[in-house]
Amino acid sequence: MAESRGKNKNLVEAGNPRLLKKLVKNDTEYSLYLEYQMGYNRDNGTSIRKKESLSLYLLASPRTPIQRQQNKETLELAKKIRFEREQEFLDNREGYRLKKEKGINFLDYYQSYISNYSKKDIRMIQIALNRFQDFLAEYHPLLKDFIRPNAITHEMMVKFAEYLQTRSVGEGAKSILQRFKKVVRSAVDQGIMAKDPCKGVVCVVDDQVLKKDVLSQEEIQKLMDTHYQFEKENVRNAFIFCLYTGMRFCDVKDLRYSNIDYANKLLRFEQDKTKGHSARSWVTIPLNDGLIRLVGRPKEGETKESLVFNLPSYESCCKSVKRWVKCAGIDKHISWHCARHSFAVNILNNGANIKTVASLLGHSGLKHTEKYTRAVDKLKEDAINSLPALNL
Repeated sequence: MAESRGKNKNLVEAGNPRLLKKLVKNDTEYSLYLEYQMGYNRDNGTSIRKKESLSLYLLASPRTPIQRQQNKETLELAKKIRFEREQEFLDNREGYRLKKEKGINFLDYYQSYISNYSKKDIRMIQIALNRFQDFLAEYHPLLKDFIRPNAITHEMMVKFAEYLQTRSVGEGAKSILQRFKKVVRSAVDQGIMAKDPCKGVVCVVDDQVLKKDVLSQEEIQKLMDTHYQFEKENVRNAFIFCLYTGMRFCDVKDLRYSNIDYANKLLRFEQDKTKGHSARSWVTIPLNDGLIRLVGRPKEGETKESLVFNLPSYESCCKSVKRWVKCAGIDKHISWHCARHSFAVNILNNGANIKTVASLLGHSGLKHTEKYTRAVDKLKEDAINSLPALNL
C-alpha cells in the first residue's frame, strides 16, 4: 500500500494495470511491463499482483535523434497497450472477482487494513469490525468467521445500521458506521468489492439529545467511596479528575504537570480533538484544592513534562471503570466519555450558565452544549414524575 502512495521511479504510467520499467542487459535498456493489482492475500494481508511482460524495450541513454524517436514510439505503443488492457480488466473485473473471491475473507482484509492504519481513529476502526462481527454472529452465524466481499449486500448494510442504532449508545452508531464505510470504500478502491454496499446507508442521530448515561453527584460520591480488589489507582484518579474537569480521555492521558498552574490553581491544555483547526482549542479550567491534591506534584525522578496519570490503553481503562461502577452498585452503562457528560450536566444543574459550560468544555459554539441543557430538563422532569401520584 505504501508503494502505491509513494513516488516510484520505475513507474511510467499509473492505473490498473500500471506501466513500469526495469533495467536489463547490463543497464543499457529498460524492459517495459504491466503490473495488475488483483486484491489481497487473506493469509498474510499482502497485495496480490500479476505481471505481464510487453517485450518492449527503451534505450536507457538514447544519444541520437533516431534513438530518441524510437524510444518515443515504443513508449506510445506501451501506453496504448496499457490503456487497452485496463479497459479489458475493467470489463472483466466482475467475472474475475467472482472467480478469485472464493479465497478472500472480508474479515481478513479488514484486519489487514487495521494493521496498516496509523491515524488517530484506529480504535474506532477496530470497534467497527467488532460490531460487524457481533452483528454477523447474531443475524448471519454461518458467516461470522468467513464472509466473501460480494456477500456483503446493501440490504445487509441497512440491517447493520439498524443494529448499531439499537446496540450502540449515543452518537456511537453513526461514528462506527462511518468507520466501517471507510474500510469498505478502500476495499472497492482495491478491487476487493465490485461496488459499495454502504452507499446511501445512514444512521440517523439527533445530535441535540444526550443519549449516554451520566453520573449524578450522589453516584459520583458513591463511586469515590468504593474500592475493589486490584483497582488501578492511576485510572481511578484520572477518571475522578475527568468527572470534575470534563476532560476527554485523549487529553487526560497526555496531561503533564506543566499543564498545571499551581500558583493560580488553573489547568490549561490544548484539546487533541481540535488542535490546529480551532481558535478555541486551548481550554482553561479552575482547579479547587481537592483536584490539586489529586494531581499532586512531580515525584522523584520526574519533571514538569512527566505524565500526571501515566494511563494504560483506552480499552484497559474502560474495563477498570466498568468494574468499578459495578462494584459501586451503579446500574448504568458508563464509558470514559460519560465523565465529560456528567461534568457538564452536573454543573448546569448547579446553576452554571450555558456559555460558561461551553467555555469549560472547549466548545467553539453553543450548538454542542445545548444537548446538556436538554438533559438537565429531562432530569428535572424525571424528578417531578418520581413523586407520588396526586389523587384529588
